[in-house]
Amino acid sequence: MDFKQMQYFLCLAQEGNVTRAARQLNIVQPALSMQIAKLEKSLGKQLFHRASRGMSLTPAGEALVQRITPIMTDIDRVRDEITQLDGQVSGRVSIGMITSVAQSTLPASSARIAAKYPEIHLLVCEGYSETMLEWVTAGQLDIAIVNTPAPRLMPAARHILDEEMLLAHGAGNRLALPKVISFDRLEGLDLVIPSRRHGLRRILDDAAAEAGFSLKPRLEIDTLSAICEVVATTDLLTVLPGIVLHSTLSAGRIKARRLRNPSIVRSVAWVTNPRRSVSAAMAAVMDIIAEDLTKAATSASRLVRR
Repeated sequence: MDFKQMQYFLCLAQEGNVTRAARQLNIVQPALSMQIAKLEKSLGKQLFHRASRGMSLTPAGEALVQRITPIMTDIDRVRDEITQLDGQVSGRVSIGMITSVAQSTLPASSARIAAKYPEIHLLVCEGYSETMLEWVTAGQLDIAIVNTPAPRLMPAARHILDEEMLLAHGAGNRLALPKVISFDRLEGLDLVIPSRRHGLRRILDDAAAEAGFSLKPRLEIDTLSAICEVVATTDLLTVLPGIVLHSTLSAGRIKARRLRNPSIVRSVAWVTNPRRSVSAAMAAVMDIIAEDLTKAATSASRLVRR
């Protein structure tokens, strides 16, 4: 097994199609097929199921993906570190983000990163904390931005911010609410909140359990931007972090109230695989993202005090 074979194998595993993989690698199809056949022969295992509609991994192929993905990531990182000896920050950085981060400051942060570090190739996906931690462990992601505490949170975690979760309602909602609301008041309100798969819902459920009741929302939606739109256009209420509510708050379409007894605070951290070093490109990207998140949270908090 050599570097070229690993590179070709991973590309074909991702594409699931010889034609697309060959185009991606800028080689002809017979050359790709020949290298995959050599790899299978050297390992004594079939790596792909071949069918008319494409190719899928066999159990041996799936195991090989898990083993060599971290190796290829380390090779890319070494290459990037060598190129940075002249002071230029460059390289590939793959990040997984919880939805509340991806849908709030990602556009602005991505634009800043592209302008300041044109040699950084940024790849971003969003998902649940537990899934992204698995991808960091497997080497499929360099960084995961997650809610904490998260299941199996890695020791290589770096705190970004602590953020208050707020009760929000539409600007036209006539429900009489004080500026500060006791958390147990949520038991009698019509709520739209994320489902139990979502990290923010787990935070709310844990707080409700400690207060002696269970949340029974009218609607459960995991798309946070959709929750904000529902709240702005109906009489339903929600409880979300300030950065999620920020754009709708600043537009005057919703209003927010603080929760007390207890106040609900979520923490955000970024994690990396403890067996791998943090590259200059990774650190540069996270500096910008962390700064933008902190600014957005501060701005949202000021809007509540109006």
